[in-house]
Amino acid sequence: MYKSQKLARVAPEIGALRLGMGWSPEDLEKPQVLVESTAGTSHPGSVHLGSLAQAAGEGIRGSGGQPSFFTVTDICDGIAQGHDGMNYSLASREFICNLIEIHARSTPFDGLVLVSSCDKAVPAHLMAAARLGLPAVHVPGGTMPAGPDFLTLEQIGTYNVKLEQGEISPEAFRRYELNACPSCGACQFMGTACTMQVMAEALGLALPGSALLPAAQNAILRSARAAGQAVARLIDAGITAKDILTPAAFRNAIRVHAAIAGSTNVLLHLPAVAHELGIALEPRLFDEINRQVPWLVDTKPGGRYPTELMRYAGGVPAVMREIKDLLELDALTVTGKTVGENLEELEARGYFALGELELKRFGLHKEDVIRPRSHPLRPEGGIAVLSGNLAPLGAVVKPAAIVPRMLCHTGPAVPFNSEEEAYRAIVEKRIRPGSVIVIRYEGPRGSGMPEMFYTTEALAADPELVASTAIVTDGRFSGATRGPAVGHVSPEAISGGPLALIEAGDLIRIDIPGRRLDLVGVAGAEKSPEEMERILAERRATWQPPALPEKKGVLKIYCRSAASAMQGGYLE
Repeated sequence: MYKSQKLARVAPEIGALRLGMGWSPEDLEKPQVLVESTAGTSHPGSVHLGSLAQAAGEGIRGSGGQPSFFTVTDICDGIAQGHDGMNYSLASREFICNLIEIHARSTPFDGLVLVSSCDKAVPAHLMAAARLGLPAVHVPGGTMPAGPDFLTLEQIGTYNVKLEQGEISPEAFRRYELNACPSCGACQFMGTACTMQVMAEALGLALPGSALLPAAQNAILRSARAAGQAVARLIDAGITAKDILTPAAFRNAIRVHAAIAGSTNVLLHLPAVAHELGIALEPRLFDEINRQVPWLVDTKPGGRYPTELMRYAGGVPAVMREIKDLLELDALTVTGKTVGENLEELEARGYFALGELELKRFGLHKEDVIRPRSHPLRPEGGIAVLSGNLAPLGAVVKPAAIVPRMLCHTGPAVPFNSEEEAYRAIVEKRIRPGSVIVIRYEGPRGSGMPEMFYTTEALAADPELVASTAIVTDGRFSGATRGPAVGHVSPEAISGGPLALIEAGDLIRIDIPGRRLDLVGVAGAEKSPEEMERILAERRATWQPPALPEKKGVLKIYCRSAASAMQGGYLE
């Protein structure tokens, strides 16, 4: 007898209520599967997910199960940009997960299918799968194609800065705007949305080859249908998400993340998923793995191609095949087989050869998009974790998006207490080359940890600044961020972290090869480490937290209880 049937015996109204929805008596005897999606007309990444949820339902029914469809629509970070809506972005991850927990705990279910595409939806779904411990499969919602000349959405921010500075006309900007999002699906670069789709598959919770499928093509419907069939097999086999989301699975995902040079936001999301299972993913693990795994995938924003082409080049399985000797191949996946067995099966059925045919349309080969280990884009992965007297608990940077001369940089601090102030200073040409822009009080407990996307885009749009000037913040960055930007600085400023103690003209040293972030001087003059320790102690003794804008509702709940960014920013 299925778990749902046992609970139905305890609460006899369940059957009657389900029959009231048009179910047949036979449907009550089937394994019950919760199909959760973020479907809604909120943005292109979710507008099409209803059809994928229905396709998953077909797979469930065809395998003898009964689906129930629930929705918690997500928000779009792109639409939330530039106003206070961005403060709610990371918090939304927690509340999506919480509502799925409510759905699953209040109604008897035997399995779970999760359908999502984007930045906070995918991690929320992975957190829910880990928390609930049901047999579960994730269905990635795929990606939209690029516009003309590989135009992708993250370029709009740069073009907007050029428009504000009079470098392009309103008509030119309008052309970019009209062509940046040709269809539904996640944005076309290796930002957080596409990165998290890759992570779902690399963790083993999505079917092999399902991440980054073109959202407007029929193959994604077949993949969703197959996910419905897969969850039925997992229910019969008694394999739950907790059996799949093991420490080995997380290490494999971090290795794949290094190879794709994915979004820095993964250092928020994977630890939060692992936390649901009582697994601690320490920041140093990310750094150690990124020192071992080379950057192989040539996708935007750090590379040349939209993410659709990564899928044509073989997607996650092709990346895994390239770093196969570094993976833990015995990790279990939603196929009921291991990572190693999945790769062997894909090879046998000609999966990798098929991708080459797709790439011919673009005049490319697999090796153009997913480099061989012998010719990486960079010998190390895309992420580095820094520490020092400015980041005792750590900070995150993406070396793959930084010009080599900025990997080591010392400059005078220009502190701001909000992103908006920093953005205006850059756009209005008030930042001197060589500076270190400090943006503080933007961490999880400060303001909800919004993205600094517009500020980093303004920096990237200025050729002189992007090659000479850095940003250091306790906030986070978009997966599309380019340029010298250090984020997630912990402890955050509102908690009395060293970032709160910086004064204008202090010297900040960023040493990415040495993995250091330090305050090394005052008023333009370098000091010894001992002197800096004394100066910071003196400043800390008189520091008072600033009066930040009042928070209400869910943002107040989140900011009051959020964990450190380097722990995952989850609700404690």
